[in-house]
Amino acid sequence: MKFSRLLLLALKGCAMGMADVVPGVSGGTIAFISGIYEELINSIRRFDFTALKLLCKGQVSKLWHYVNGGFLCPVLLGIAIAIFSLARLMTYLLTHHPIAIWSFFFGLIVASALLVSREIGRWDLRTVLSLIVGVGVAWWITIASPAETPETWWFVMLSGAIAICAMILPGISGAFILLLMGKYQYIMQAVGDFNIPVMAIFAIGAAAGIISFSHLLSWLLKHWHDVTVSLLMGFMVGSLNKVWPWKEVIETYLDSHGKAQPLVEANISPAQFELLTGRDAELWQAAALCMAGFGIILGIEMIAKLIAKNK
Repeated sequence: MKFSRLLLLALKGCAMGMADVVPGVSGGTIAFISGIYEELINSIRRFDFTALKLLCKGQVSKLWHYVNGGFLCPVLLGIAIAIFSLARLMTYLLTHHPIAIWSFFFGLIVASALLVSREIGRWDLRTVLSLIVGVGVAWWITIASPAETPETWWFVMLSGAIAICAMILPGISGAFILLLMGKYQYIMQAVGDFNIPVMAIFAIGAAAGIISFSHLLSWLLKHWHDVTVSLLMGFMVGSLNKVWPWKEVIETYLDSHGKAQPLVEANISPAQFELLTGRDAELWQAAALCMAGFGIILGIEMIAKLIAKNK
């Protein structure tokens, strides 16, 4: 594989990692935007009994090719680099420039949903209903309140499985799912304290969840492509409720550092925002960044078409 291809995959992985550290934004959305979603799902699906047999036999080269290691490795490396190196930057931007960063993501997701709609070959009753279900589920997730849940090993493992599945679904944030399950602070605290038993149980659940869920997604995309894509598009549209830039905080939660963070928020107009907070709504900056996010996605699409045409 050419170095330029590896670098491009790593950059796409970085973009996914950046999205995964933002509450309400999914790495799956970025994978869909960048055109690697189906290959990512199919590659993860390859971690099965055949892969285990190859590993036990020491056939590393065959295992590498079987699981599409040349694709997965740079993508996963990019995700890891972004999470560990850019998490602080994204936290800073969300803390000090929330309207700007949410406006950018709003434009990005709107453009992405429009591009994803082109992947649907035929609109009929099934695809329309699937779209509506996707919008409804994602919308409900963005407004649901977290529950009190146990800290037993089986629930931590279940949390890992569900959160990682949500993370690869466009429009649904794995971090926000952990919040809903009442385990976000618990897991973040475990990571901060380097609590190996808790992290190991969570990782086992995540690994089992993503491998099993990738089989289901791969099957759905193969046999029910249009219905599945319309459902995923619905997830993206429904998630717009979460990334609306102007909000009023209704409820808060304590993060791993004991600081209050927004949990339940209500969308309000820019004028209401100025009235309630006494701060500038930054309307023109928000509009410019929203258009920038929209334009970047269209630009990526145009470049991809030019590359495909030249090939």
